[in-house]
Amino acid sequence: MARLLSVNIGLPRDIEWKGRTVRTAIWKASVRGRCRVGRLNLDGDGQGDLAGHGGEQRAVFVYQIESYRYWQEQLKRTDFVHGQFGENFTIEGLPDDAVCIGDRYQIGSALFEVTQPRVTCYRVGIRMNEPRMPALLTSSGRPGFYFRVLQEGEVGVGDEIVKVGEANERMTVAEINALLYLPDHARVRLERALRIDALSPGWRSSFEALVQSKTTGAGRGNAGLAPAVAAHPVAPGFRPLVVTAIAQESADVLSLTMQSPDSQPLQKALPGQYVVLRLQRTVGGPPLFRSYSLSGPASTQGYRISVKIEPNGPAGSYLREHVRVDDVLDVSSPRGSFILQPGELPVVLLSAGIGATPVLAMLHALAAARSTREVFWLHGARDRQHHPFAAEVHRLVLALTHGRSHVCYSRPASRDKMGEDFDATGHLSRSVFDDVGVPREADFYLCGPTRFMAEMKETLANLGVEPGRIHLEIFNGSEPRTPGVVGAVTRAPHLPKDSANTGPLVSFARSGIAAHWEASNYQSILELAEACDVPVRWSCRTGVCHNCESGLISGLVTYQPDPLDPPAQGNVLICCSRPQDDVVIDI
Repeated sequence: MARLLSVNIGLPRDIEWKGRTVRTAIWKASVRGRCRVGRLNLDGDGQGDLAGHGGEQRAVFVYQIESYRYWQEQLKRTDFVHGQFGENFTIEGLPDDAVCIGDRYQIGSALFEVTQPRVTCYRVGIRMNEPRMPALLTSSGRPGFYFRVLQEGEVGVGDEIVKVGEANERMTVAEINALLYLPDHARVRLERALRIDALSPGWRSSFEALVQSKTTGAGRGNAGLAPAVAAHPVAPGFRPLVVTAIAQESADVLSLTMQSPDSQPLQKALPGQYVVLRLQRTVGGPPLFRSYSLSGPASTQGYRISVKIEPNGPAGSYLREHVRVDDVLDVSSPRGSFILQPGELPVVLLSAGIGATPVLAMLHALAAARSTREVFWLHGARDRQHHPFAAEVHRLVLALTHGRSHVCYSRPASRDKMGEDFDATGHLSRSVFDDVGVPREADFYLCGPTRFMAEMKETLANLGVEPGRIHLEIFNGSEPRTPGVVGAVTRAPHLPKDSANTGPLVSFARSGIAAHWEASNYQSILELAEACDVPVRWSCRTGVCHNCESGLISGLVTYQPDPLDPPAQGNVLICCSRPQDDVVIDI
């Protein structure tokens, strides 16, 4: 007979960890007497990170005393207390390899349904004083599971756990856990999992992505876990391309067109993607890496990039002053996940300054396909002198059946003509959207300076645009994901303190930082990136969740520990990898 051994609650609190402040509710304490269970959690309980824990699908976390005994033996520990694993219910019975998603249980006066296995993160490693714990829990097949509350009520120690229903499709917590996190993602089992109505939406989305990847033959890797920024991996390395044309697009924007010197076809880019250039400015000196969006039409014959020449920008200055037609540059394959999505909804291409480049490629693609979708080109520039691609955009918009353009100049010159060069004075704003008649039900693609991006995101959110319809391209990387970390100060990427002059060179291409690897100082490329204040994404830090998966532009890495499921070829899990030689990472 299964029974409830302990009811555990805890509210979020701040702890110090690796020089950071982390808000977490992983510490739970046993409750005396009976406890009321609500739809979202137990009375007196809370979650520090609602993105990863809590909510209707994860209202109550359950762990078994049998697993306690297993871990006590494996870890040689005798100091466990109820709530040690952050669980709300410590139970006897109901092992993960017997309980199925969709099983329903009566405990006290409350009714529960199993929704998903636990998703482990680094905080359980903090609680257990064992950093490997997220990977150990997942790989062992003993993750524990979450309950959805079907009927609120009261529970208490000693209550019998009575099974009162089950799903038609019988798949255990351990099976579902392995199906997502371990390498074998058999399609027949994925389809079985998707027939379980009780499966939580997050896990359902992951399994749908895995099925889709098998349908399209998208290659290796775990499509159910890979973040959007790593969703289109390509083979690492650079190839030499010859510069065939250089064009001055505006006062501060230069375009370079490049082709293969041996006339071999290039990889065709998806509209919105970018390439990485490796610039060798001095003989024997360290290379400079820069990412540039492809600004021209998709082609296997050539790539066009457009570069803003900043006053003190080393890469732009080098390209302007030293690169000429017939010179050869080292260029990566196109990469990136800021791409034009298929569909019939209206498309809003929203940019400022040099942010026009990736959305211009999207405009080219829409015009080439003779799209009948509504297409809105909304752009902000300082004045005509600093307005690149004006004639090109005008021609492309006219080629669309339902194309519209609206350009704002923030500081038009006296010679700039409203109605001819631009449409309004000022900046893009909600009032502009209203005046132009931008539909709320559209796909929005944003690129531009940091402040512009923040303002546009806020404006679109206030307009009620669904977050999934807002697509962003951030030139210097991606938005960081550091769950639970609070009060962190954002700093510009920099070399670490006491930077070494020897060891493999790790270049963070999108952040413009290159630092030598010192094995005595860092356990992973992630730790080096953090020392450089490079924006990073992570959660488990042990090769389980793939949140840290990033593009490997060049070089080789080794893993310690090995990830449970390797990333796609051309990607790397920075949380558990170390450079084998010089590497370039796409963050």
